[in-house]
Order: sequence, then structure tokens, then C-alpha cells
Amino acid sequence: MSERPEEPNQASDAESMLPIDEHVEEGHDAEGRKVRHRGIYLLPNLFTTANLFAGFYSIINSMSAQSALAAGDAASASKYFGFAAIAIFVAMVLDGLDGRVARMTNTQSAFGAEYDSLSDMVAFGVAPALLAFAWALGDMGKVGWMVAFIYVAGAALRLARFNTQVGTADKRYFIGLASPAAAGVVAGIVWAFSDYGIQGSKMSFLVALMVAAAGMLMVSNIKYNSFKELDLKGRVPFVAILVVVLVFAVVFSDPPRILLLAFLVYAASGPIQYLLHLRRDKTLS
Repeated sequence: MSERPEEPNQASDAESMLPIDEHVEEGHDAEGRKVRHRGIYLLPNLFTTANLFAGFYSIINSMSAQSALAAGDAASASKYFGFAAIAIFVAMVLDGLDGRVARMTNTQSAFGAEYDSLSDMVAFGVAPALLAFAWALGDMGKVGWMVAFIYVAGAALRLARFNTQVGTADKRYFIGLASPAAAGVVAGIVWAFSDYGIQGSKMSFLVALMVAAAGMLMVSNIKYNSFKELDLKGRVPFVAILVVVLVFAVVFSDPPRILLLAFLVYAASGPIQYLLHLRRDKTLS
């Protein structure tokens, strides 16, 4: 098999003086020949970087909220908790955009896939766990940080398993609860209740159960609908845009509670379908 460079291998003098090595990625062209690509695609990685920043911003606000609670400023703490939760939901939007932009512009790359997974670990693994710990789990001592770690480990294992199954798994389904959906459950709980001024210490046990359940669902073999079969580029009936408008109106009427309800329903849909499938199998046998 012949090998041909797609781009020149010789870097300019200015590039050679940089203290950072140029990224070189090997792949194959349409004819199966090995090619080498220098550099990375900017557009999809901009969305991934914004996703990473949203996760980092959530972590900073969780720390600020914890400091405000220590100082006895409950009002400021509630505000910071809200910002931290909103940042996670913003990260979800950005995470959905980077992959779609890469596919639409034909700019997928192994670098982008790995960068996306690392960003997801921060935004949907570390940030929600720290948010839940700062809001409620911290009052439970060692049990609290153990539950938070279960969630972080579940997110890491979920992302690692997803990366190894790319190209082989059924695209119609996710195996285990997707990490953004799990993060939506955790962030939704904190946002919905802190928005009402409810302190997490009053519902630590319930939060611990929800966070641990989200972590376990991520590493389960339960199937969830991925909605990847939806054709967003094709023509749809006119009524479809009216449905979209209605959905936006409902969500923005009460974002914390509506988003929490939506992600709770999605998280519960997997186990419910699994139990119904088991019951159907027992009936047929």
C-alpha cells in the first residue's frame, strides 16, 4: 500500500521555532491509501473548547457557592448554584453541536473525538459531581464524597466504553445512560430546588440516591434511545415547526423544573423499557 502526504511535511521556519509540536494524524483516503494530515480542524474544536469552558465555569461557580455558604450568605450561594447548573446545560448544547458541525462540514478526526471525550468528562463528569457535593452531599461526610466519586467513575467508564464501541454499536441506542443526560438530572435537581431557596442539606439523602443512581445507570447495559435517526436536514411537515415553537415556549416558561422533569423522564425510560421487555419475554416463554 503506497503512502502519500496530503500536506507538505516541511514546516516553515516560524513553525519550527514554536515550542509546541505540530499535530500529525494518519488516516486513509477514499482509495484506501495511507495519508498524513497536519494540524487540526478549527470549527468543531471551537465548540468542544466552549463545552470544556462551560464545564470549568460550572466548577468555579460551585466552589464560589460553597464559599458563600461557609460565609453564611445563602442568597449568593443560591445564585452561584444556579449559574453552575445553567453552565452544564449550556455545555450539553455545545456538545451536541460540535459533533453535528464536524459531520456536516466533513471535519471529523481522531483528535476531535478524543478532545470531545475529555471535555465531556469535565463538563458531564466532574462538574455535576462537584455541584451535587457542594450543594448537598458535603453534609454527609465520607458518604457524600463516596457517592460523588461513584458518579465521576461512572461517567469515566461510560465515556471509555462509548469510545471503544464507536462503529460497532447500534446507533439507534445508547448502551447505558448518556453522560450529558445524567448530568442533566443532577444539574436539574440542584437548579430546580436551589431556585426556590431550598438548601441541599435538607434533602441530602434523596440527592445521594439520585446521584448514585445516575452513576450506575451510565455503566449499565440498559438501552436508551439516541434519537440519532432523526433527519434534521430533510423536509418535514409544517406542523413540526409549530411543535418546536411549543416545546421552546414550555421549556422557557419554567426552565429549572421543565428541564429536570424532561431528564428524569428520559433517565427512567430505560429501566422502564427494560422491565417491560423482561415481562414480555416471560409472557412469551
